[in-house]
Amino acid sequence: MKKTLLLISIIMLVGCHSIDQKKDKIEIKKALLKSAEDWSNGDIDAYMNVYWKSDKLQFIGKNGITYGWQKTLENYKKGYPSKEHTGKLTFEILNINFLAKDLYSLTGKYHLERTVGNANGVYTLIFKKIDDKWVIISDHSE
Repeated sequence: MKKTLLLISIIMLVGCHSIDQKKDKIEIKKALLKSAEDWSNGDIDAYMNVYWKSDKLQFIGKNGITYGWQKTLENYKKGYPSKEHTGKLTFEILNINFLAKDLYSLTGKYHLERTVGNANGVYTLIFKKIDDKWVIISDHSE
């Protein structure tokens, strides 16, 4: 009887964990797709809402590592000064992996369709749930 109760408890725990992960992944996708919509509207400030507003935010790109939300925002505005540069952003999500409670990695491809020339690349994002909101704490884009 004890073994049966233990087995039922384990099954219920695994089932609940799986449901939580599905919910987390849906929320992360929604946050990322909202950011692409904001970018495509030329609103870099709104796009940055998906990023952790902290000096510890890490962005890794072709020019090395940048730390901090404000510096990342400044770099985006410098690199994409107009709607012709921001264009239309789309993401292809390849994989979302559970790392730990409230922590996931997401890998994918991006495509920028714009009048100044299209751009494509790949990225890995680390999402963390902070204050009941999914935010990117680390972005490695190339």
